[in-house]
Amino acid sequence: MNGTGITDTVRADFDACLAGADEDGALELATGLVTSGVNAEDVLLGLVAPAQVRVGERWESGEWTVAREHAATHVSRLTVDAIASAARTRETAPAPAGGGSPRHVLVACSDGEWHVLPSHILTEVLRLRGFHVRSLGGSVSPHELLSDVHQNGPDLVALSCTLSWNLPLAHRQIETCRYAGVPVMTGGPGFGPEGTWAYTLGADLYAADARGAAEALLHRWPPAPCGESSVQAGAVEAYAVLVRQRPELLEHVTHALRDVLPGLRSRSGMEHEEAADFLGRLLDSLAAAVFVDDERVFTGHLAFAATYLSARSVDPRCLLVLTDALTDHLRGSLRALATLSAGRRCLIELRASRPHE
Repeated sequence: MNGTGITDTVRADFDACLAGADEDGALELATGLVTSGVNAEDVLLGLVAPAQVRVGERWESGEWTVAREHAATHVSRLTVDAIASAARTRETAPAPAGGGSPRHVLVACSDGEWHVLPSHILTEVLRLRGFHVRSLGGSVSPHELLSDVHQNGPDLVALSCTLSWNLPLAHRQIETCRYAGVPVMTGGPGFGPEGTWAYTLGADLYAADARGAAEALLHRWPPAPCGESSVQAGAVEAYAVLVRQRPELLEHVTHALRDVLPGLRSRSGMEHEEAADFLGRLLDSLAAAVFVDDERVFTGHLAFAATYLSARSVDPRCLLVLTDALTDHLRGSLRALATLSAGRRCLIELRASRPHE
């Protein structure tokens, strides 16, 4: 047992509820912890959040289908709501964060980001800490964000991003908030190790998790936007070229991989669509890496893709075919070529470390 009262047995039982899409069992277990005296924030961050990480790992490894992962995530979302409701029933209203009137935080996912659970957990943790929170959910466009900022006047926008290929879209949101005079706190693995790409995009704060976000806002609240984007004009131009070329590039790599990526052997159908989407995300990762001028955006996604393909009995060497095909097609883009070269080195190193794959 740890200090929160969440034992290994409790974790295993909750994992089993997610695996079986057992809504009633998950809610009963989680709310029972809260009503028995376990801190609701600990239940959110010590039980639900790590269990959801394991859900993602099971999908990545091929152990679970997409449908099963979605069913488990649905149960996790319901559990977060139930924990929050149980905490409000059991506990007195929290004091305003930082004293005085409650700070108003607007929580949103970056444009194109549909992994909503992290922002959902952040919303409830901030509420438990006494903040006034409004949540916009998944994939919020800059226009929608600006409209809500003008209508509701938040003191800060908290932006969540799980997938790094959405970084260029997140940049537009951060810039939108800057023009509106509202500081931005970011969170999620999409912003890179220790939030390095968040600061590249001009964010004011980065927090690795919801507890860190609450602590940061209690002790380091930015009075006004203070971050500064370091995205280079040349990188933006190179990114724009890749975006314009995306349909052409997708057709090119689809042709190059049609004999080695099973889903592409037919010209239509679900398998073809899934394979094309997989290739499209690799192109988006390349473009995002060029945008923030950091090859790790691309190499990190390639490493994930290699694991993903291996788990599904597809030879990950097809990724070398992809990088070579793109290299031949992007001779005029020095930034893209440098990123593709780093990607090829990454794949060769991965191959050497996994000789039996």
